[in-house]
Amino acid sequence: MEVLFRERQRFRQVWLWVVILGVAGMFWAGFIYQVILGGEFGNRPASDIQLAILAGLIGVGLPFFFYRMSLTTEVVPGELRIHFWPFHLKPVTIKLHELRDYKKVTYNPIMEYGGWGIRWTFNGKAYNVYGNKGVKLYFYNKKPLLIGSQQADELFDAITIAKHQKA
Repeated sequence: MEVLFRERQRFRQVWLWVVILGVAGMFWAGFIYQVILGGEFGNRPASDIQLAILAGLIGVGLPFFFYRMSLTTEVVPGELRIHFWPFHLKPVTIKLHELRDYKKVTYNPIMEYGGWGIRWTFNGKAYNVYGNKGVKLYFYNKKPLLIGSQQADELFDAITIAKHQKA
């Protein structure tokens, strides 16, 4: 099947990575201080084994998890596919004939959707990981869906083409 549009996005916000790496760094500092240097980390220190496990899970696992997390948007004839790894085991498929309307939008992720990720609000659902541009889809029988995109113009154009093609 011909892919008319494909975009893979990752979390790139500097402030987010400062927080993630800061939390991971605290666990690594605690591990080094307690396990390697022989001190006690905190008022009620965990055992060396517990701290090693936490340092591995949070010190390595958390940054790796956010590094691997991605939103892939694909448009093929008649369909739009959204895959937010690792939350979707298989892509969410939207049949384009179900769309009543769609438009390019500039939005405020914090004010309108409470941030980035998979977001549910009273006004609909959003898939976004970075930025403030996207395409908002309006359906006949359900609430709107926002797809965040760094290439909103191209996504909009691909939906326009794919909507008039058979799957």
